[in-house]
Amino acid sequence: MSKVYSAEEVAKHNKEGDLWVIIDAKVFDLSKFANLHPGGRTVLLDEDIAGKDATTAFFGLHRHEVLLIPRYARLQIGTLRGSKEQIMAPKPGDLSGVPYGEPTWMTPGFYSPYYKESHRKLQVFMRKFVEEIVMPDAQDREEDGKRPSSYVVEESAKCNLHAMRLGPGKHLKGLTLAGGIVTPEEFDYFHELIITQELCRIGFRGYSDGMQGGMVIGLPPVLNFGRPELKAKIVPEVLSGKKFICLAISEAFAGSDVAGLKCTATKTPDGKHFIVNGTKKWITNGHFSDYFTVACRTDKGLTVFLIERGEGVETKQIKTSYSSAAGTAFITFENVKVPVENMLGPENGGLLVVLSNFNHERWVIAGSSARTQRLIVEECLKWGHQRYVFGKSLLEQPVIRAKLSKMIARVEAIQGWLENITYQMCHMNYNEQSNKLAGQIAFFKMYCTQTAQLTAEDATQVCPRTGMGRVIEHYHRTVPFDALLGGAEDVLGDLGVRQAMRNIPKNTKL
Repeated sequence: MSKVYSAEEVAKHNKEGDLWVIIDAKVFDLSKFANLHPGGRTVLLDEDIAGKDATTAFFGLHRHEVLLIPRYARLQIGTLRGSKEQIMAPKPGDLSGVPYGEPTWMTPGFYSPYYKESHRKLQVFMRKFVEEIVMPDAQDREEDGKRPSSYVVEESAKCNLHAMRLGPGKHLKGLTLAGGIVTPEEFDYFHELIITQELCRIGFRGYSDGMQGGMVIGLPPVLNFGRPELKAKIVPEVLSGKKFICLAISEAFAGSDVAGLKCTATKTPDGKHFIVNGTKKWITNGHFSDYFTVACRTDKGLTVFLIERGEGVETKQIKTSYSSAAGTAFITFENVKVPVENMLGPENGGLLVVLSNFNHERWVIAGSSARTQRLIVEECLKWGHQRYVFGKSLLEQPVIRAKLSKMIARVEAIQGWLENITYQMCHMNYNEQSNKLAGQIAFFKMYCTQTAQLTAEDATQVCPRTGMGRVIEHYHRTVPFDALLGGAEDVLGDLGVRQAMRNIPKNTKL
């Protein structure tokens, strides 16, 4: 049991070589550590720090998690008599108590017509899963740039998380989801949204994409357009985490311009194979994928194929603004022989396959953006609460409150729009979603990525970019990338307007 000291006892240790401080009712001996302090020993020898309660000064410069790091935790020699620890590390699964730190439906005292008991139970399950299993690995892999550890992939497979990330559908039939919290029959898009939003709370964008981001967009074409025998082989391998898959559409000369793809597939004279030649660029998970869902130009249009890694397939990692844990790659296909049976959808009918996949992809991106923006709001509110300048906390400064007000308004607005779209998806079949929601989702994704960059800019004015603001620095550095994923903002805006134009009644006049 640690020793208990009085404030008077601590005050005696206030000089070089004999230096104690109090942080949140804990007594730390910094005598030997002072010379190792990143900010220099002079900071610790300040008359308001040495031998004193340095809680306010500490939290003006450091995150609470610093106290939990073993090499610093070992410096604690006791506790302060008559005082109790006030700042507690949240337990895995805890909700944030910070206003606007959670969506309204998760906030005590608020209500929502969209979520039922199985949604709430799944959220609790996912919060604990992410914080206990995903987060520790994410911190290490984001730093070293390696792919997510096999342990995390395997644990995700055990609770059928990979399958749930693809949304409701026949692929869930017979599976036990999250230990039985929700049945395959009742699983809907709100369940999927919860999974998406809990996963992105880790705040490490490269790792988030590396954790089966390619599967979320690469496997649906196989599920929806693959031959039964192809699905029987590929789907179980991917959902079990034994194999990885990615979507390979974008090229150096054709990103949003899908019709301009130059990668070719030429049918062999016997009609049994296609020979694929060309390149793909910026492919998420491409560097470590075993399967590639590839759009190619054929004689009369586009055709999509499932290509297995093998002879003629080469991947090279691309450095991006975020961690290489995402496995972003440049892919070369050189005389790759692909069986006709690996076609996804009809020959020359690949444009439909590609476009049908976009709605879900854009919805997932937008849902992630909405939740990550909320994480940034929470970070800023916490910082503003604990950081003091000019004798006041940052939250007491009108200029800071003005920035926060805009950030909060944006994040609440996009969550409301997101839940409305999700509700429509739950009540529409696949074709109805394409006909009625393509424009809505395009507008929404465009708006999310626009507001995200505004939020990132405002946040850097509130919180420092390193140390205390490491989450915000990472967000500010990587968020512009979202504007391109699933279609550039201007392209999506135009898509939304064009869909509206097609539905204007012909007899409409002012």
